[in-house]
Amino acid sequence: MKVKRGLVALAGVILLGSTIAACGSDSTDGESNAGKTLNVLVQANSIYPTQQKQWFTDVSEKFKKETGASVAFETFASPNDELTKIQTSVLSGQGPDVYSLGTTFTPTAYATKAFVELTADDWSKLGGRDKFLPATLGISGPDKDHEVGVPFTSRPFVMAYNKDLLTAAGIDKPADSWDGLLTQAKSLTKGGTFGLAVAYGDSFDPWKFIWAMNTQAGNQLVKDGKAQLDQPATLKAYQTYLGWLATDKVVDPAAAGWKNAQAIAAFGAGKAAFLPMVSATSKVTLDKSAVAGKYAYAIMPTIPPGESALPSGGQGATSILSGDNLVVAKYTKNKDLALSLVKMLTSADSQAAYYKTFGEMPTNAEAARTLQSDPALAAIIDSSSKAVGTPFSGAWSQVQLALVNVVVQSVPNLAAGKVDEAALKALLATAQTTAQAALDKVK
Repeated sequence: MKVKRGLVALAGVILLGSTIAACGSDSTDGESNAGKTLNVLVQANSIYPTQQKQWFTDVSEKFKKETGASVAFETFASPNDELTKIQTSVLSGQGPDVYSLGTTFTPTAYATKAFVELTADDWSKLGGRDKFLPATLGISGPDKDHEVGVPFTSRPFVMAYNKDLLTAAGIDKPADSWDGLLTQAKSLTKGGTFGLAVAYGDSFDPWKFIWAMNTQAGNQLVKDGKAQLDQPATLKAYQTYLGWLATDKVVDPAAAGWKNAQAIAAFGAGKAAFLPMVSATSKVTLDKSAVAGKYAYAIMPTIPPGESALPSGGQGATSILSGDNLVVAKYTKNKDLALSLVKMLTSADSQAAYYKTFGEMPTNAEAARTLQSDPALAAIIDSSSKAVGTPFSGAWSQVQLALVNVVVQSVPNLAAGKVDEAALKALLATAQTTAQAALDKVK
C-alpha cells in the first residue's frame, strides 16, 4: 500500500511543484559560504560501500577548499526508497539540495515541477552542454529546451563471459539471441558451474531484462499513454527470465535471493559462464577476482525469446539508456552553490577518478575519450551506442516498480522450481492495472 499512497502523493506534487519557488544565494565565494552545508541524496553503493564512504569524505573536503561549504550525503537503498524521498521532500518543500537519480527516475522528478529546469545561464555555470557526451543528455528532459537532469554517470549494460569456459566447450562467442544464449548456458552447466549468474533478488535488475526482451519483440511497455504489460511478449519475457532458474536449471538456485553484488561474486569465483546485465562497475571487482584476465564483455542478445531474427517493429536494444543524473531542488536556498557542486562532480578530473574507483563510465566527453582505447571496454562503448531510452513519463517509476514486483511475487514458485503460467498472468494483470493507474494520473 505504500506505493499506492505514493501515487496519490505524486499527483498532488505535480500540482504543488510549480508553486515552490527557487530561492537562494548567488555567491559561491569561500567567505560567504563558510558554515553552509549542501545536502545530497545518492544511491547506496552495495558493491563498493567502503569506497563510497571515502568518496563522500573526499568530495566534501574538496568542495570546502573550493567554496568554503561542506557536503553531507544521505543514501537510498531501493527504487521505492528513491521515489518516497522525492515525494516527501517535494511535498514538504525541504530536503536534499541535490539528488543523484537513476535516469529512469528523471521523468518522475521532471513531472513534479519541483526541480530546477536548466536555463542557458545554468548550463554555462556547469561548463556548457557540450562538455557532455551527447547520448548521455538523451533523458535529461522531454527535449533539449526543458531539461532538469545533468548527466553524472553512464551505465550501459553488457554481459560478461568466462573465456576459458566457452573455449573448453567449443563456443566461439556468446549468442546474439536469448534462445541461443540459453542453449549455450545449458551446455555450460555442469560440475557445480552454472551457465548464468542472475540476481533475481535485486531491486534494480529484473525489470531491465523484461524491458529489453519486450523492446526487441516490438512491444512498447508504454505506448501513447497506455500500459502494455499484459501482452504475450511480456509473458514470454517473464517465462524466459524466470525459467532460467526454475525450469532450465542454468542458474544457481540460491540466486532467487541474490543481489547484483552476489551475482558478480559468483561469476568472479568462476562459478558461472555468463553474467548478463552488468555495467563497467563490475570490472573493478572482476579484475581482482579469480577470473581476472579470463573474462571479457559482449553486448547482450538483441533477438527476443522465441525468435531467430529481430521481428518487424522490434528494436535491437542492447541496454536501457542508463546512468545517473544530478538534479537540483527548486526549494534549495543555495542554487548557485549546488550548481558549483554539480560542475565539480562532472569535471574531467572528478569523472576520471570516479571511474577508477567505481567503474562508472564518464559522461564528461574529455574523460570518456581517454577510455576509448581500452579494448576491454569496446563492448560497453558499443552497447552505449545501441542503448534505447525508456519512456519519458512521470509514471515510469511506478511502471518500473510494477515490473519488479512481478518477480518479487514469483520468488516462492521460483524457489520451488516452477513457473506457474496462470499465477504469472494474474500478476501481470495486477501490474497492468497498477501501471495504467499511474499513467492516468500524469496525463
